[in-house]
Amino acid sequence: MIPYTVNIKLAARTLTGTLHLQNKTAVDWGWQGLIAQGCHSNILIIDPKTAQTIQVLERHKASVVKVKWSRENYHHGLSSPYSLRLASADAAGKIIVWDVVSGMAHCEIQEHTKPIQDMDWLWAQDASRDLLLAVHPPNYIVLWNGDTGTKLWKKSYAENILSFSFDPFEPSNLALLTSEGIVFITDFSHSKPPGSGGKKVYIASPHSSPAHSKPAVTQPTGAKKALNKVKVLITNEKPTAEAVTLNDCLQLSYLPSKRNHMLLLYPREILILDLELSQTVGVVAIERSGVPFIQVIPCAQRDALYCLHENGCVTLRVCRSTTPSPNETEQNLQELVYDLRSQCDAIRVTKTVRPYRVVICPVNENSAALVVSDGRVMLWELKAHASKPSSSLSSGWPPLYSPVNFCGTPLHQNQKCIPDLSLNTMIGHCLISGVDSPRPLAGQQEVHLKFMLTGLLSGLPLPPFSLRMCPPLTTKNINHYQPLLAVGTSNGSVLVYNLTSGLLHKELSVHSCEVRGIEWVSLTSFLSFATSVPNNLGLVRNELQHVDLRTGRCFAFRGERGNDEPAIEMIKVSHLKQYLVVVFRDKPLELWDVRTGTLLREMAKNFPTVTALEWSPSHNLKSLKKKHLAAREAMARQTTLADAEQSSVESSVISLLQDAESKSEMSQGISAREHFVFTDTDGQVYHITVEGNTVKDGARIPPDGSMGSIACIAWKGDTLVLGDVDGNLNFWDLKARLSRAVPTHRGWVKKIRFAPGKGNQKLLVMYTDGAEVWDTKEVQMVSSIRVGRNVNYRILDIDWCTSDKVVLASDDGCVRVLEMAMKSASYRMDEQDLTDSVWCPYLLLPRAALTLKAFLILQPWSNTFTMDITHVYVTASLFFHICIHSKVIHSTFYSSLFDIKSVLQDPNLNLLQRCLLVSRFQLERVRLQEVKRSSYEHTKKCADQLLLLGQTDRAVQLLLETSADNSSYYCDSLKACLVTTITSSGPSQSTIKLVATNMIANGKLAEGVQLLCLIDKAADACRYLQTYGEWNRAAWLAKFPNNFRGDSRLYVVSSNLVFTLFFFLLILLLYSQSSLTTASPHKFIGAAFVDYAKMLRSIGLKQGAVLWASRAGEAGKELLDELSQTEGMGLESSPSEEEKSQS
Repeated sequence: MIPYTVNIKLAARTLTGTLHLQNKTAVDWGWQGLIAQGCHSNILIIDPKTAQTIQVLERHKASVVKVKWSRENYHHGLSSPYSLRLASADAAGKIIVWDVVSGMAHCEIQEHTKPIQDMDWLWAQDASRDLLLAVHPPNYIVLWNGDTGTKLWKKSYAENILSFSFDPFEPSNLALLTSEGIVFITDFSHSKPPGSGGKKVYIASPHSSPAHSKPAVTQPTGAKKALNKVKVLITNEKPTAEAVTLNDCLQLSYLPSKRNHMLLLYPREILILDLELSQTVGVVAIERSGVPFIQVIPCAQRDALYCLHENGCVTLRVCRSTTPSPNETEQNLQELVYDLRSQCDAIRVTKTVRPYRVVICPVNENSAALVVSDGRVMLWELKAHASKPSSSLSSGWPPLYSPVNFCGTPLHQNQKCIPDLSLNTMIGHCLISGVDSPRPLAGQQEVHLKFMLTGLLSGLPLPPFSLRMCPPLTTKNINHYQPLLAVGTSNGSVLVYNLTSGLLHKELSVHSCEVRGIEWVSLTSFLSFATSVPNNLGLVRNELQHVDLRTGRCFAFRGERGNDEPAIEMIKVSHLKQYLVVVFRDKPLELWDVRTGTLLREMAKNFPTVTALEWSPSHNLKSLKKKHLAAREAMARQTTLADAEQSSVESSVISLLQDAESKSEMSQGISAREHFVFTDTDGQVYHITVEGNTVKDGARIPPDGSMGSIACIAWKGDTLVLGDVDGNLNFWDLKARLSRAVPTHRGWVKKIRFAPGKGNQKLLVMYTDGAEVWDTKEVQMVSSIRVGRNVNYRILDIDWCTSDKVVLASDDGCVRVLEMAMKSASYRMDEQDLTDSVWCPYLLLPRAALTLKAFLILQPWSNTFTMDITHVYVTASLFFHICIHSKVIHSTFYSSLFDIKSVLQDPNLNLLQRCLLVSRFQLERVRLQEVKRSSYEHTKKCADQLLLLGQTDRAVQLLLETSADNSSYYCDSLKACLVTTITSSGPSQSTIKLVATNMIANGKLAEGVQLLCLIDKAADACRYLQTYGEWNRAAWLAKFPNNFRGDSRLYVVSSNLVFTLFFFLLILLLYSQSSLTTASPHKFIGAAFVDYAKMLRSIGLKQGAVLWASRAGEAGKELLDELSQTEGMGLESSPSEEEKSQS
């Protein structure tokens, strides 16, 4: 059995609850693998793997409306380490950039005082990785430096900006969703604001388009078939007042899986737009009985959409594109269709429980997190299961097949893989091949997708709350102590949290109405009371329950009592947990025996009305124990039969003494004498003594004239403190018989509690507008928080959780564990004692993180791929104790890296197959554009693309469709004749090439490129496109193998681009994968090898440094000599003293 260790050092933390409406869009899943979520003015950092909150950031004064993780599109090194950086924006217009590991704010940004509409980090981080773009109401976009908080530029527009979306393929393209339409910006730059106001277009709702205004008899049945006839949606003219405009649009986003495509989300449909044609090419519609959309997230690895519906259901829709057969007409052509492939279970939606947002893992795209308004975070994971061939046919959908390769390596027979590693390892490309009924390739298997709930985080319910910490840690209970906090809720349940981990220990449904108070009677049981709503006579139903945490047993402590009586005001358990006082509003108090559950005394009707009550910490238990021990010792000596047995008798007496000390007074049947004091409405103090069944009245102390009506009392040692409704505190020194009244001017003193611990005289005071900590020895305030000054929430209840930490319940639905200074609940993530270990290399020091990365990627100095770093780097334990202290890291490595070890060491990406796939997709896209064309400009664009793709016959047909009254009729006719009669050899080829060269030289780049492609000179066309800066078009053209019939190479880039890509590969492959060739290196490669070897030496991987220095040839000899000298002197590269201390 593993021994239980007690951690008495509790970390500051925040237990969060329900969300504010403004938190609806404040959630983001970063590339670092963590989820950030806004909860009122706090930000939660959630680890989705272990389903636990690992950090809470607290600095905002208003509700958080946006959170965004920083991007990782830059090379990492000791000067640019891995970091957990997060940007958050609130409803007051403030933006804070956080260092999440330390919980500290890196910088704060404030431009206006209105809520930030949208923000995001620039994904192109070549110039800087610190640039943050934000939308400040009503119509400003501002580019900020997230590291320094400096404003780089500001741009205003005519309409109110709602959100924006960056083009994932071109960083200079930006789309703004405004209140009236869309603004397309094509000159976005970090160095200066956009020069113009952008291209403004207006979008009518799909229901107001001409396609929906036709008679019903001409419309096909079904929502999808009715909407797929929508054509032109993007216009340069403002729609009429009768038309429903973009106000219905919920979301705008570029598609990361398709270039020049965008989606628009409406409540009942998703429109896929082709920006080259300014038309819809696909519609995802919901039937009349379907549940409307809230949000959609497009995927990058596959053409798929994650959709969130109003009932909390998350659906996955995968694109199924079909190519028309020769006998199909335009009317029968089906557009891009997104088939529903999987859906999760819906939630129970009520007025207070609604789905807010869903986020997916940007790395794997097979995990989703659903955020619910009640604070729940549901973690769903997509799983691929093998299915029978007949299952997909019955549903009417084309089948899904597993991919033909894994991480770029073709799958062999009996080869192991991880099908659920990411979305592209679950679904193959066959679905996008343009075939109605795709057939599986060799080694493929038909699969179907299912959502599986892998984690659930639940928050606190709606306030108000009632707090009570379990009895404090002592030397007697240290072996089984757990820091448990009981939280009574408004729905009648009691939540018990373990403050060591911050996780919910137990949730107990105890009452049927709001819990008003809790008192612990032991470390494993407590009493709680609740009162119902008063009836016409002012009477209520009182519920006083005794709960045993070990068994969950709950019983009514007062039996049948409790119906139609005055409400319980408070319950107080004595210091020794023997007696219980129940105080009513308009009824005399009751005194109960906690041990037997019997009523000791119900006070007379003329008993004074109690306004405050507290038990005394003094008792006579020790003197009673001594009497019992003396009696037992005497009995033991009287039973002695002979002097020879005297020694054994003495030993038995000693054992009796030890047993008596360890046993409780309940087991011994001892009823110690205890005292309590209370005050009446006049401020008079009464003293009552309780011993067994005997209750005696004591002295009465007249009221203090400087005090008002006493509201609460606290007693510890020789110090008694009283608080009144006017904000006065009266400190009584019982030993010295002195009192001192201190006016706080804070209003009604709601509650006061002494801190646990012998000699600890700190006092926690709760007011209507905040709380204070007082030192009763010096009679001075230690710390204070006030609503509106320090915090923006109102305190509902208080208590101490340790001798130096307080716990506060607030009206924002949170419970905060704070230091005595009551400043912030943020903490260092790497200092937490988490229940489950978190695999997050970002928690490591920069040097340790780079060491781990270099070690895991490749180990060419070893014949085997090992996970034991201790054989390579002696002091690795200093770095990895943060997150590699359990079996979690090993299980993670062996479940993921073991199967793909060969992939990591020997990647083999089939470029030809990828290009064939791209060309097929482009042909399919052109065919779809051809059907959707509605003007001559669209027809001309389709014909030009068909010529570049080698589809000359269809291009000629489109050229001949030009009407005679068109100004380009003559040119198009001649071009059709040229394409039909062209030959690729002889003098005609030379003439056409000369003409094409002249046209390019005179500004006719597109026409010249078309002529070069007609004579199989696509390689020359690529060169010209690159010369004129058309890199994207050159790469697009180079991906079509049909354009390179006479060349076995895929000509992608010119010699200038090769030089650029060379250093790009050096950075990405050499510094990140270390997998370049071992052949005799070029001088540039040799220099790069030397730099990489120096980096390995700096982080402690000496074996790797020697290997790469030896591969550098002549350039690495000097470094090899230094390494050999270091080894000869017995020296090793070790961490700096600063890093050692931080470790």
